[in-house]
Amino acid sequence: MNDLKQLKIALLTFALGGALSACSPEAPPAPPPLQGAAIGGDFELVSETGETVREADFAGQNRVIYFGYAFCPDVCPVDMQRLGQAMRIVEERDPEMAERITPIFVSVDPDRDTPEVLTEFTDSFHPRMLGLSGSREAIDAAVDSYGVYYQLGEDDGSGTYLVDHSNNAILFGPEGEPLVILPLQDQPDVIADALLRWAR
Repeated sequence: MNDLKQLKIALLTFALGGALSACSPEAPPAPPPLQGAAIGGDFELVSETGETVREADFAGQNRVIYFGYAFCPDVCPVDMQRLGQAMRIVEERDPEMAERITPIFVSVDPDRDTPEVLTEFTDSFHPRMLGLSGSREAIDAAVDSYGVYYQLGEDDGSGTYLVDHSNNAILFGPEGEPLVILPLQDQPDVIADALLRWAR
């Protein structure tokens, strides 16, 4: 009977020790969900100020990259509003980390999204959000590299049309490595939690 009691104590001690070591700061961190994914790479686009921008220009910065268009009637404005609010939460919680995150909005609608339009669009959500666009060829090359889908709708004759597109916001690390798809469907504090957890 005494031996059985000692065995139970030993097993309980072992179980508690395992649980504590799993929560220990010395335990290796979980790998980012997109680690090793073939997403991203170089691009050559045009900024809101008309300057050529390449992916390498963001070396050392975490960047959130989202493809959409400024004339989007619903999805893009809502997504960018949540991302902008999440960035403000990160600024409050960890100002140094916030400085290392650049939100980037890439327009797939260059005919309407001029630099002026992009500036007004991005500035309405966050002052550090950068709008990029470019030629159709340059956009399509970036779309292929970043695993994005878009399809221009039919023009109704007045220059008005919709664009069907994916709406993933992907966080990339300082070396351009894909880290995680941000949960833009959630509230800004949840998005901020993801940024603080995975940004480097």
